[in-house]
Amino acid sequence: MKLLFIGDIVGSIGRDALQSYLPRLKSKYKPDAVIVNGENAAAGRGITKKIYDDLLFMGVDVITMGNHTWDQKEIFDFIDDADYLIRPANFSEDAPGKGSVTITKNGKQLTVMNLHGRVFLPPHDCPFKKVDEMIEEAQKISPYIFVDFHAEATSEKIAFGWHLDGRASAVVGTHTHVQTADNRILPGGTAYITDVGMTGPYDGVLGMGKENVLYKFKTNLPARFEVPKTGRAVLSGYFVELNQAGKAIHQERIYINDDQPFVQ
Repeated sequence: MKLLFIGDIVGSIGRDALQSYLPRLKSKYKPDAVIVNGENAAAGRGITKKIYDDLLFMGVDVITMGNHTWDQKEIFDFIDDADYLIRPANFSEDAPGKGSVTITKNGKQLTVMNLHGRVFLPPHDCPFKKVDEMIEEAQKISPYIFVDFHAEATSEKIAFGWHLDGRASAVVGTHTHVQTADNRILPGGTAYITDVGMTGPYDGVLGMGKENVLYKFKTNLPARFEVPKTGRAVLSGYFVELNQAGKAIHQERIYINDDQPFVQ
């Protein structure tokens, strides 16, 4: 099974970049399933029903979320009916939505999970304990298990990768919007990367317009961070190929921008 993951979609620039590059990425990598993180898709804060539908129309199979899950109030109106949208599973048990989904692609079943870190982020239930419960159930269905761990601290993400080595097919980190160069296949056969990076404005700061960010750093005064609506784009992704046992046999980072153009 071949899986393509696209890191945090930020604003309209990110959505446009996905629409532009996804057909070419599909042609090159021929993935069985495409997964994206969409928690910043609506101007950097959450996701709307229209954007959810648009992403599926582009060819996305599963959309994961993170700490901005609830930023768009309308999500409460549709998340329970959004079959291919998942939010971190270690949110409160009272939270709407679900933390994993199993899809069938080309006759193979794939379970996609979403967990949330606790270091430097709002407290949630323990992701390590929660994922243990989820893995046990998922393994009854299929050996193909993909995990998006949305977390801030690199140490927590690396520890999470080791925790799942040999049990998950792939563990990818999201949230920091900066792609890391530590992608590898762990000894137990789990593909791992600390952070896939973002898909959005290339000439900003973590997807935000650089002018207001610079103003805040230089003056220590409040500034409103906004996602630019025009400008150059970057696309960050991760490709994984799995054998029949659900173990990674190949993985690679994808990083596309005007300085590093796409190569077919």
